[in-house]
Amino acid sequence: MELTDGRPASTAARQAREVRVYDLLDSLGIAYATADHEPAATMDICRRIEEATGVGICKNLFLCNRRQTDFYMLLMPGSKPFKTRELSAQAGITRLSFATPDHMLAMLDTEPGAVSVFGLMNDAGRRVRLLVDRDLLSADRWGCHPCVNTSIVSIARADVLERFVPAVGHTWTPVTLLGE
Repeated sequence: MELTDGRPASTAARQAREVRVYDLLDSLGIAYATADHEPAATMDICRRIEEATGVGICKNLFLCNRRQTDFYMLLMPGSKPFKTRELSAQAGITRLSFATPDHMLAMLDTEPGAVSVFGLMNDAGRRVRLLVDRDLLSADRWGCHPCVNTSIVSIARADVLERFVPAVGHTWTPVTLLGE
């Protein structure tokens, strides 16, 4: 598996949600590289993709409060364990849990195993708050799924946070997770 510059050569057989990611990145003039891979439903598969492409894949968690009225997307290193109490305390969220696949589809137009920062382009109501673990801020490039878990986009961290996120009407908040 090798990264190639820009969108895949053919997008004819790809899902519309994936093609929309490439269209938006291209319209924003953001440079990126892509590679196709086996469905990456687990972090073990993601680690194999990281080894093959040389780019670290962000762990992306779609979370909500107990009443399912406030939603959060957490980006963190794939190797770091997630502890809800750690994030709850920092973000002032009580009873944090994973959001449902129905919410994921309705707000981000994606499904479990394919959540990524690119899903924010589909959050028309701007209901999802983006949280980024500080450990990701030292990486020059991030690997993110383009709303499907069979492709990877290698993109500069700065382009995600300084160009893509504002372009889709969002902001981000840094958090410090120890994973302990």
